[in-house]
Amino acid sequence: MISVIGNLKGGTGKSTVAFNLSLWVATNRNVHVVVYDFDPQATLTDALEIRMEDGYQPIIIPKNQVTDLTKEGENTEVFVDIGMSDMDAMKIAIQKADRVIIPIAPSQADVWSTQRFINMIIEIRGLNMPDVIGFMNRSDTHVAVRETDEAFTALSTLKVIKMLNERLYQRTAYRRSFSEGLAVFEMNAKSKAALEVEALGKVLY
Repeated sequence: MISVIGNLKGGTGKSTVAFNLSLWVATNRNVHVVVYDFDPQATLTDALEIRMEDGYQPIIIPKNQVTDLTKEGENTEVFVDIGMSDMDAMKIAIQKADRVIIPIAPSQADVWSTQRFINMIIEIRGLNMPDVIGFMNRSDTHVAVRETDEAFTALSTLKVIKMLNERLYQRTAYRRSFSEGLAVFEMNAKSKAALEVEALGKVLY
């Protein structure tokens, strides 16, 4: 299955999600994992290269050529990190996607951006729509801050997207995971970030 991790807006944590989810699946599911990095910033590629240099297992070697994108056969999960600065690669990835997973930050601007992204998916796929799944990422940790709940409620009214209750929160662990080449559950299996990725992974897989 090809899962595209995307959104039109920058700063939503697409690469962080793709990094942690791909490693979670590689670690917890008896499947082969393939990762494509079509974001010109190549943040996901950098993190996976750090991991490879440090010898952490499992090793995932990212692919960067959009012409190579395929389902890779049975018992294989494919993750695609897309950046909006390469629109051609983004369109090809969406054309081939079985599902599009959209991390959404808690702001009105992100709600608008997600709506535009959904419209773009509809334009690209027409009646042959992939599953479109959204979840709140970089969510507020303080209970008095309401932006995350408000954004979630607004997006839940849209017909095309399925919003998940599972959330990833704004935590230092996600930033550290990139610099260390380790998923959050590898750094600390009992951390709040690790439990969040576990919950998200289980509902998606």
